[in-house]
Amino acid sequence: MTLAKARASRTSRITRTVATGAAIAAAALFAAPAAVAANSPQPKGSSAVFVQSDDTTANTVVAYARAADGTLTRKGVYATGGKGGILPGTVADHLASQGSLAYDRHNHLLYAVNAGSDTVTVFAVHGTQLRRVQEISSGGSFPVSVTFHGNRVYVANTLGGGSVQGFVRTGDRLVKVPSWNRNLGLDKATSAVGQISFTPDGSKLVVTTKASGQSIDVFPVSAHGGPSARPVVTSTPGAVPFGFAFDSAGRIRVTEAGTNSVGTFTVGRDGRLTAKGTVPTGQTATCWAVTAGNHLYVSNAASGTLSGYRVGPQGELTALGNTATDAGTVDAAASSDGRYLYVQTGIKGVVDEFRVGANGSLTAIGSVEVPGAVGGEGIVAG
Repeated sequence: MTLAKARASRTSRITRTVATGAAIAAAALFAAPAAVAANSPQPKGSSAVFVQSDDTTANTVVAYARAADGTLTRKGVYATGGKGGILPGTVADHLASQGSLAYDRHNHLLYAVNAGSDTVTVFAVHGTQLRRVQEISSGGSFPVSVTFHGNRVYVANTLGGGSVQGFVRTGDRLVKVPSWNRNLGLDKATSAVGQISFTPDGSKLVVTTKASGQSIDVFPVSAHGGPSARPVVTSTPGAVPFGFAFDSAGRIRVTEAGTNSVGTFTVGRDGRLTAKGTVPTGQTATCWAVTAGNHLYVSNAASGTLSGYRVGPQGELTALGNTATDAGTVDAAASSDGRYLYVQTGIKGVVDEFRVGANGSLTAIGSVEVPGAVGGEGIVAG
């Protein structure tokens, strides 16, 4: 065989290999979402709460069963296969992010980031039991937040200038799509990303950036699942946007750690944000947000409190006061029925349990220790 023919043959093989990989991802993208063990009944995990330890030796997810009164009982500790990580300067919040765990209730899957290993773990969920099915590269450095919509999964990496990587879920596994990687172009010397999340309709990806960025970046998502080449950027200098949650009307409620406040934005069809007002918490280190029914709660890490708000018919926020937690209030999750709220507190690695009243008041009902979770973040509830 001549040199020219050998080169042509090699090029042809490479082309076929790339095409095959693209075809697999495309087939997975357009396939109907598949549930784990779809042909046999299984527990839905609706009364489970999962908490990530972010242990730097061996990251784990701890499973709890929720009793009828909302209190938690530990049922198991499951290794992710990766390691947790610690951003320099952090104490109560080693990932300095929201959403390091994501729970796909419909498909009975749990996604966990391993910041110290630059990977993401996929668990199959059977009630309070977890089965690790995959650990895959996050497509960047120090993953801190993960989100999904249908069979699309995206991860935000906070170091190396910040990046976003997309995956297609096929069955209970993820396939990385190289063309769904976006570099956020932030200062490589500082932590950058607070959270990534799809909008409720799945048409956009929202990313908050801190430190050198201090912006809310919105990537419109195509029908094929890929993000736009560049985000629509809303700069918020001095605000330090951190975590966020969507209300029932699709408005974004963003915690602003720089001003210790909650900002409200609506999202336009083109990804542009319109500011609808800011409400101060009067607390310190306001960084995480969660909705429970028509109520919003934000975590104030340095104050050791939750600030509660009632969401009015026009989206207005009415303050309900502050509720004390254990020290280092970080990530939080509400039960799917909105009756209970569970809050990680990072100084001692404890989850505080609250009952949510009809008026939004919080009543403490207990707490549980999470093994190896001092400084850990990541909590979801069924």
